[in-house]
Amino acid sequence: MELTAFVGRSAELAALRGALDVARLVTVTGPGGVGKSRLSARAAAGCAHPDGIWRVELASVHDPEFVDYAVVDALGLTDHTTRAPRETLHAHLAGRRLLLVLDGFEHLTAACAGLVAELLSRAPGLRVLAVGRRPLGLAGERVLPLEPLGAEEAAELFADRAALHGITLRDVPEVRELCRRLDGIPLAIELAAGRLRALSPGQLLERLDDRFQLLTGGSRDALPRHRTLRTAIGWSHELCTPEERLLWSRLSVFAGRFDLEAAEYVCCGDGLPSDEVLDVLTELLAQSVITREETAAGVRYRMLDTVRAYGADWLEATGDADRLRRRHRDWYVGLATWCELDWFSPRQQEVAARVDADLPNLRSALEYSLSDPDEAHLGQFLAGSLWFCWVGCGRLAEGRHWLEQAVRLESDHTRPRLKALWVLGYVAILQGDKVPALAALQECREEAERVASATGVAYAEHRTGCLALVTDDMARAETLLSSALERYREIGELNSNVLMGQVELAMARAFRGDLPDAVRLCEDVRVVCDDHGERWARAYALFVLAYAAWCGGEPARARELLTDCLSSAHSFRDLLGSVLSIELLALVTATEGDPAEAAVLQGAAAALWPSVGLPLFGSAYYNAPHELCEATAREQLGDERYEECVRQGTLLGREAAVSRALGWSAGAATAEALPAPRGPARHTTAPLPPDMREPAASPTRKGGETAG
Repeated sequence: MELTAFVGRSAELAALRGALDVARLVTVTGPGGVGKSRLSARAAAGCAHPDGIWRVELASVHDPEFVDYAVVDALGLTDHTTRAPRETLHAHLAGRRLLLVLDGFEHLTAACAGLVAELLSRAPGLRVLAVGRRPLGLAGERVLPLEPLGAEEAAELFADRAALHGITLRDVPEVRELCRRLDGIPLAIELAAGRLRALSPGQLLERLDDRFQLLTGGSRDALPRHRTLRTAIGWSHELCTPEERLLWSRLSVFAGRFDLEAAEYVCCGDGLPSDEVLDVLTELLAQSVITREETAAGVRYRMLDTVRAYGADWLEATGDADRLRRRHRDWYVGLATWCELDWFSPRQQEVAARVDADLPNLRSALEYSLSDPDEAHLGQFLAGSLWFCWVGCGRLAEGRHWLEQAVRLESDHTRPRLKALWVLGYVAILQGDKVPALAALQECREEAERVASATGVAYAEHRTGCLALVTDDMARAETLLSSALERYREIGELNSNVLMGQVELAMARAFRGDLPDAVRLCEDVRVVCDDHGERWARAYALFVLAYAAWCGGEPARARELLTDCLSSAHSFRDLLGSVLSIELLALVTATEGDPAEAAVLQGAAAALWPSVGLPLFGSAYYNAPHELCEATAREQLGDERYEECVRQGTLLGREAAVSRALGWSAGAATAEALPAPRGPARHTTAPLPPDMREPAASPTRKGGETAG
């Protein structure tokens, strides 16, 4: 996101856009602070790509293993399967025409080069714009080195940034000389402009002269412009007060964006009182050391990578780096704990946005904890506490990675490891990986019984009941889930997990033919959810109620419930909840007399299932409504026309599929460009026979808990 006006660079902008027109891989190179990111963002915005422009920020990614995850996350993909993130990327990019912008890859060059080479070879419609300090070194790569600004453009930028601070500049020799001495590097110029509230251009020039030799720094073989950039940053650092320098160095522990509360907690103490952090941070903001951004989670601040690296060097030199990293970890452990508790509240959507905004810092906290055996219990606690992020917000693959690391570590603290074990089992169930899921849950239960942890036993039993449900062992699922709910009552547990357990029990009873009791259980869940503002578990209760409404000959009521269910699931990036809703909407749509639109929705769901796992889990229980919908649509449309409609649906992406389902629900769209349905609609009003009286799928695949 561009925070300030784009000044100059017209020739470079034209050259970059021209390169993007003819080459599939274009890399913009140059020293830190030269304006690579801003130019690339402007160039990309002017290009036409049918499937969009997607930017991946890699500066906060430290582990090469997480490059693939970062790209998956930036593309907004959700994958519940056990397949590697690269396989997810291959599946998503096949047949799409989009531009992928990889920004700040230089510390991950080998990993990025391997990924880009493979993606370009497998996805002919993909183009990549890489932004870093060196080329990727791949065949066919078009490299555009970005030079510093010329004299005219540098002066124009300086005047523009000065205006942001309320300073109007004349074209005086001092301005041109200052820009020349800063080698026309935009970052250096912006830092200098931040000082104009206190100093004139002439005074800035004098101070730069005074410190030029002292602050050159860097290795002897570094490029002159790199040394000059360090000089400019070092000079800005020297002009800061002691408190500003201290905060600058301490803020370097944050990965990506951070908020004021985090800065106040992590950075205070030892010379910087908490109540002074805001004032000092405001000064750093005025001097362009940090920038301010509006996000879905509220106001956030961030440092440019070069500025952060400079602060990190100073932090190491003070010997205070490890203490700050521990405080950083402690803050984000506390944040995760608060978010987990607040998941069962009207603030669920706020929690989802908060975790999304703070994910780079949460990853950094996990890395810190899991790399130190003495801190293993905190890493286990953090990985387990973030279950709602892994499960509820569509990040199963990443959650599996952290949880497996966590449970491999030995710890003297039993409870955090128990939690990590049952969350790992839960995630593995949702991915369809049943053997590892069972192993983790068995270990959790045995250990919980050994240490007499009633909570650990309850969660292990609950998740084992989930496993029985998705493997069609309904009798065992009902026994285990009923027992787990009783254990929750005994220990006074009430949260999203308990409610999901009740929905899962309703599913088991519906599968066994007891729809009235399934409705009773889900109506109770709905009331509790409404009382507490809980939307995520509520969506799955609505799903079961919608199925029951359809069985009772109330398709309009079923549609109303499913529309609510789909809206909630999609808002949380809950792919499973979304695809289940679309599947059942297809059946309702066929019942209401539009088999063509039903087939389109079935095609849309079919395109989403590979990111969830085996379509409809390979279960006879789950598959019966799908088969009924298909049979109804084929009978009225004929095989050829049915397949045509399904093919149209498979071309829809996730966003388009959800919009189609919700839009048609509101009467705003129909199966456009498809022939009108032939023959009368078949309206099913009688309940299904016993072997078909089950909901289309199980909401256990997306349960939740806020304790354990």
